[in-house]
Parts: sequence; structure tokens; C-alpha cells
Amino acid sequence: MSVIMTMAIQGDPEKLEQVASENQEALGAIAGRAKEHGCIAHRFYGSEGRILVVDEWPDAESFQRFFESQRSDIERMMGEIGASGEPDVTFWRKLETHDEIGWD
Repeated sequence: MSVIMTMAIQGDPEKLEQVASENQEALGAIAGRAKEHGCIAHRFYGSEGRILVVDEWPDAESFQRFFESQRSDIERMMGEIGASGEPDVTFWRKLETHDEIGWD
């Protein structure tokens, strides 16, 4: 069963959107390498002073291999958006609660 990976980062969501818009090719290359490592789904979310990455991966190890192989590119982008501190990475497993809506 796949896992959901969340990565919370202190940073400017608007700056991330600006940097992403100006560097679509570089971000696309990172996303392509994520797919090669098994990434199933990927999105960024923003809130006041915080950025959240939400991915689905086959397992935690697949994400960790990807992240280590791309660490320098990812850290460079994080520096461009003013990210501070270590990212808070958490892996989540789906719980069987029998009340699901919309995730067929």
C-alpha cells in the first residue's frame, strides 16, 4: 500500500509560485525525476508563511532515495523562496475507517 508524504517548510508561498513560474523547466525536471523514482502524485499548498508538499509514493524508501538524489537542486530552490529551518517530513498510512469520501 502506498504512503502519503507531507513536508512542511517555513517559507513564502507567493515567492514559491513566482519562482515556479520563472523556472518551469527546472521544476519539471525535478518532477520527472520524482516520477522515475515512483512518485504517484505531487502538489504544493501554501498558508501564511508556510509551504506544504503533499506526495503519494509507493513507500517511504522511494521518496527518500529521490530526495537524496535531488537534495542539492531542491535545497537551491528552497533557498530562492526564503525557506528556513529543516523541512518536517512525515509519512502517513491510510487507515481503514469505512467513512471515506471521494478517494476511489
